[in-house]
Amino acid sequence: MKNKVAIVSGEPFSVNSEIIGKSWKKIRKKYKKKIFIIGNYLLIKNQFKKLQIKIPLEKISSTNFAPNSKNLKILNVPINSKYVVNCLDKAHKLSVEKKIKGFINCSIDKKIFKSNFGVTEFLERKNNKKGDLVMLIYNNKLSVSPITTHISIKNVSKSLNKNLIEKKVKIINNFYVKFFNKKPVLAVLGLNPHNDEVKPGSEEKRFIIPAIKKLKLKKYKIIGPLPADTVFLNKKKYKYDVIVGMYHDQVLAPFKTLYGFDAINITLGLNYLRISPDHGTATDIFGQNKANPLSLMKAIDFIFKV
Repeated sequence: MKNKVAIVSGEPFSVNSEIIGKSWKKIRKKYKKKIFIIGNYLLIKNQFKKLQIKIPLEKISSTNFAPNSKNLKILNVPINSKYVVNCLDKAHKLSVEKKIKGFINCSIDKKIFKSNFGVTEFLERKNNKKGDLVMLIYNNKLSVSPITTHISIKNVSKSLNKNLIEKKVKIINNFYVKFFNKKPVLAVLGLNPHNDEVKPGSEEKRFIIPAIKKLKLKKYKIIGPLPADTVFLNKKKYKYDVIVGMYHDQVLAPFKTLYGFDAINITLGLNYLRISPDHGTATDIFGQNKANPLSLMKAIDFIFKV
């Protein structure tokens, strides 16, 4: 049971059904035996029909299904105003109960949370781990991680502190040691342009540099603070594994420019694996058969290999 994986179907009127169908046709047969979808059976069936995706579907009522690679199995969740949250809740519950290895959630519209946060923050609350989870956008050549996630730019500086940086860097390091058997080289960015020339009173001087110094004393492979405007240009020179930024777009915007769909979003610090494709709902191309399934395929491959 523990080796089974759920895929949360995510936003109902988006490219999610399309990328699930396209991925199913391309992934390995041994993965198909262990995967099931958490979502609405009729919704997915109708969307497959409109997209002319011919995959046999099987409605299941629990994770005790017979393994086979022919049918795409769907654990049915009724459509209502809380549909997406109910699907996430179901995946979380099955993971906590160790009935599955973990889950991959397809993209969602963050408006469902009625607050300024995403799935990472949602899972912080569900697991009573506020501030203890880390967003890692992963590619096997380079990954990035923001210390603060879905908050307004005006709140970034006051949300940062030395302990938070230390804690999140440790979580990233532990993840690489556990799953890749290596201590990663971590490049930590400053907050301000040119690190504000490391002036007295700057965030770099007050807590970013002290955090880096303390982590170096503990033998972490860490360099910084590095200026954000050149760090991606120097990635080959310094050969770092993870660029740690102070806020979301500081690292995600250049990373997505470099890697596009060849990346996945991993939540670190949970007692189970949670991954998502690194893209949005793409409602503008919903039903047009134009969606790229690469990121979901990468997520599936990753969760079964670690």
